[in-house]
Amino acid sequence: MARRAAIIVLDGVGIGAAPDSAAYGDAGSDTLGHVIEEMASERLENLHEAGLGNIRPLNGLWPVAQPTAAVGVMSPRAAGKDSTTGHWEIAGVTIRVPFPTYPAGFPAPLLAEFSSRTGRRVVGNVVGSGTDVIARFGEEQLRTGAWIVYTSADSVFQIAAHEAVVPLAELYAGCEVARALLVEPNNVSRVIARPFVGEPGAFSRTANRRDFSVQPPSETLLDALAAAGIERSGVGKVDDLFAGRSIKSRHTSGNAEGIRLIQQWLGSTADTGFLFANLVDFDQLYGHRNNVPGFFGALREFDAALPALRRALREEDLLFITADHGNDPTTASTDHARENVPVLVFGSAVRTGNTIGHRATFADLGATVAEWFGLEFRGAGTSFLMQVLR
Repeated sequence: MARRAAIIVLDGVGIGAAPDSAAYGDAGSDTLGHVIEEMASERLENLHEAGLGNIRPLNGLWPVAQPTAAVGVMSPRAAGKDSTTGHWEIAGVTIRVPFPTYPAGFPAPLLAEFSSRTGRRVVGNVVGSGTDVIARFGEEQLRTGAWIVYTSADSVFQIAAHEAVVPLAELYAGCEVARALLVEPNNVSRVIARPFVGEPGAFSRTANRRDFSVQPPSETLLDALAAAGIERSGVGKVDDLFAGRSIKSRHTSGNAEGIRLIQQWLGSTADTGFLFANLVDFDQLYGHRNNVPGFFGALREFDAALPALRRALREEDLLFITADHGNDPTTASTDHARENVPVLVFGSAVRTGNTIGHRATFADLGATVAEWFGLEFRGAGTSFLMQVLR
C-alpha cells in the first residue's frame, strides 16, 4: 500500500486541563490558552487558518469557516503526564499504574550501588529545575568529577556532568547502569543524560541529551508497523522513549533542525513509511523555565514552517499534529501538566473542517494511523479515520 503518515508531537503543547487534572495538582493549567492570552498582540496565522481556534476559541484565534485541517482534542487516559506515557499512549499503550516519583530524592542504598558500579560519587539528589541544579552543583562536579543526580515532579532519574570532566560515552554508560538498576519498585520512566559545558556562573546544557526509557509493556503501533514491513523513522527523542524498539531517530539540536528533518522526510521518494517526530523546545527550553515569550516564539517558528510542511505532502499522505502533555509556563510550577492535547489532520484525502470531536484517549491517534496502513492493530484506541477522510 503506497501510503505514508507522519505524527508531529509538539512536546508540552497542551490545550487545557484534562478531566482528571486536579488529581495531578494541575487544575487550571492551560498551556496554549494561557500562552496565547499573554502574547495577545502576536498571531499564529497558519495554525489559525488550520482550525486551531475551531478546537476551542483562544485569544485572537477564533473558529474559521473553512479550516485547512480536520481538528479535534484528545484527553489522556494513561497514568502520568510525561513524554514516555504520552508517546506510548499515542502508540496504543496505556499504563494504569503511574511510574514512581521521588519528591524527597532517591533512596541512599540505590545511589550507593550506582556510585559503586560507575566509580564516581554522587552529589545533589535533589528535586529541581535542571538549570538551577547545574548552577548549584556544577562547580563541585568540575572539582570532584562526581555525578550530579536529580529528579523533578516527573518520574525521571537525571544525571548531569560537564563534558570536559566526563566524556559523553561515559555519561551514557552511566545512564545505562542506572537504567539497569532502576527496576521495580524503582522503575522510573526515564533516565536522562544531561551534559553541560561552561564555567561557574555561566554553565549551559548541550544538545547531547539522551533519554533511556523502560520498555513498553505491550505491543505498540511501531511494533505493528515493523511486523507489517512498513518503514519507521523518528525525529528527536522518540526512539529513546520507546527504548529503541521498532524505531530509530535522528536526534536534533532543537526545533529548527527537527522541522528541517521532517520536511526532508516528507520530500523523500519513499512510497510508504511512517514518521514519528518530537519537537522538544516548547517543553525543554521554555515550559520548564516558565518562559512565556520563548514558548510563543517556538510556536511562531512552527507556525511559519507549517505551509512548507503542507506543500510537501503527497496525495497519499496524512500529517497529524498533536502533543504529549502540557507544560504551562504561566503557572508557578515548572513541571509537566495533565492536559488535553490538540489534534490537527492534514492531507489531500482529508475532509477539512470536519471534527473528530473530543477523544477519550491519545490511543485513538495510533489506531487511526494503523487503519490508514491497513493493519489489524488498534492498541487501546478507536480509529477516527472515517471521520477525517473525504
